Amino acid sequence: MTHHRLARCKLLAVLLAATTAACAPPMPANAAASAKPAAVPVVEPAKIGPALDAEALKEKLNKAMPELALERVAPSPIPGLFEVQRGSLFGYVTADGQFLISGDLVNLKTGQEITEISRRQLRLDQLAKLGDQYIEFDPPGGNAHNVVTAFIDVDCGYCRKLHDEMAAYNRLGISLRYYFFPRPGLNTPNSQQLDAVWCSDDRKAALTRAVNGEKFTAKSCQTPTQAHYETALKLGVHGTPLLILPNGESVP
Repeated sequence: MTHHRLARCKLLAVLLAATTAACAPPMPANAAASAKPAAVPVVEPAKIGPALDAEALKEKLNKAMPELALERVAPSPIPGLFEVQRGSLFGYVTADGQFLISGDLVNLKTGQEITEISRRQLRLDQLAKLGDQYIEFDPPGGNAHNVVTAFIDVDCGYCRKLHDEMAAYNRLGISLRYYFFPRPGLNTPNSQQLDAVWCSDDRKAALTRAVNGEKFTAKSCQTPTQAHYETALKLGVHGTPLLILPNGESVP
């Protein structure tokens, strides 16, 4: 723990103590002498049950806690510990399905962020499932060194700023690949404008117009807006633009 973090913790403890003292009811005069410290619960040593494989463990957990609705259970780098995943949420569970740990796993020796590596792969896998249903602005000649994914909507000032700087990104050899995330939800004017973009004869020009605030309609067609939106929710997207780098790293 760093010096600054330790100082913050001490300050927090002082503040909590002061708040408790200020809000507590007055104590009778003889209460201090008769008061006894509260008993601290004793945690019994764990009795580990038989180890299960990933599929059996997933079935057991989903049966015991249907609200978890786990999508994936796989061995972690720690023997006897499995990584579990639902959407963008990750955790770890013992091989007998008895203990669940909510949080990120980090290798302190190497500094490797194990859970974040899994999140990055999840993002890349989910984008791959969408196939070529995107609008891409690439450098002249198509010589892109990197492709950055962006979830955007049409009522987003920072999306407009991102799009305004497209030429600068392209000069650096960066392609921007756009997916739709109508923040107000589906079947809203926002999502309908994104549908109109997709159904336009020139999608790139239409997207530029829409991001700059222009409202227009287009012929009706099948669009990927719903698939984009549902994928974004699964990845934990809340705001726009949300960038995903080629290695799967997420940048709000």
